Amino acid sequence: MQELGDIEKQPHKKVKKNEIPLEFTILATHNFARASIMRLPHGEVQTPVYMPVGTKGAMKGVTYSEMDDLGCKLLLANTYHLAYKPGGDLLEKVGGLHKFVNWKHNILTDSGGFQMVSLSQLSEVTEEGVTFESPYDNSTMHLRPEDSIHTQNQIGADIIMALDDVVRTTTVGPRMQEASERTTRWLDRDIEAHKRKHDQNLFPIVQGGIDPKLREQSLNDLIQREANGYAIGGLAGGEDKVDFWKTVAQCTAKLPVNKPRYLMGVGYPVDVVVCSCLGVDMFDCVFSTRTARFGTAFTDNGFLKLKNKEAANVFEPIQKGCQCQACKSYTQSYLHYLIARKEVACHLISIHNLNYLLQLMLNLRQSIIDGKLIEFTNGFLQNWFKNEGQIPQWIIEALEYAGIPVKQL
Repeated sequence: MQELGDIEKQPHKKVKKNEIPLEFTILATHNFARASIMRLPHGEVQTPVYMPVGTKGAMKGVTYSEMDDLGCKLLLANTYHLAYKPGGDLLEKVGGLHKFVNWKHNILTDSGGFQMVSLSQLSEVTEEGVTFESPYDNSTMHLRPEDSIHTQNQIGADIIMALDDVVRTTTVGPRMQEASERTTRWLDRDIEAHKRKHDQNLFPIVQGGIDPKLREQSLNDLIQREANGYAIGGLAGGEDKVDFWKTVAQCTAKLPVNKPRYLMGVGYPVDVVVCSCLGVDMFDCVFSTRTARFGTAFTDNGFLKLKNKEAANVFEPIQKGCQCQACKSYTQSYLHYLIARKEVACHLISIHNLNYLLQLMLNLRQSIIDGKLIEFTNGFLQNWFKNEGQIPQWIIEALEYAGIPVKQL
């Protein structure tokens, strides 16, 4: 049986007077959307920002050096998986995950709460915490709020997440209310357990599903507990898109203006653009690299399936003008040939997809600064939905709410 919280805590550096582990400066806005700089212990991050996901402390198919070359300044790792291997003790011994993987920029760690959904058949939740049956061996892990925070203190991430009670987005009734209210109770335990307030930022997570009343209560409860930033959880789980954008809008309208807002688990290009316009600053999702492993690339005109036979006779890059390694060096035809034969194809498409999202965020951010967000957003939508013939109504409604009139195709 593995216990995460029963380890003798090693002392960390003492708090320096007036030391602030996060500074958030808004440079420009368009209604709800904002272009900002978030200063963290390992450097500045320009927001809105997409955070690539290295769940187990490593990107699938992409090295940290390549992530650096892409200009990534903040990426995500997962406490649950790192607790198993290599373990919090080892990471603390070597000076944290940054040193272990030789990453000089910022890291955010998820608390392990999402595994209550992704590994729901292997977990049991009580008021004390959650018990997992290991997917790796026959061991059992007890994960309480105190355990999650202690392990994240050992990992040394710049932003750490509160352990929350997570249920599927479409859950209704007493279980959703129980999870939302328990998340607040656990937050108080998270805060009490957090021993590195001087150099790690603890973000609470707003829950409540798509129930406006539960969301409002969660927002009120969490805002009362001062934090350097806030996350919006419990979405991108199969809910209707109207419910999705209205819940995001409800949260961004209520959360403090001077704090970063992180929408968890969202990385579909259209969703990222829409939610940036609604006032979200940070995104993460495995979608970019997962879809790359199936031979699908992101382009301005939507998704390009390089496995399709049509790609065999296209002697152009995935995206004209893209400066990633895949686009500068190879044609769609060559990548199509590689997909069925070599893992390097997944590597190259992953690099392209990550670069696409990182650049999309930078371009969107610059459009806010230049006062051209309306033009940028319409240009993006015109290209993305060109082959489909129309822009979905939920997008039009969401953007009009955000003060961005949309031109239909």
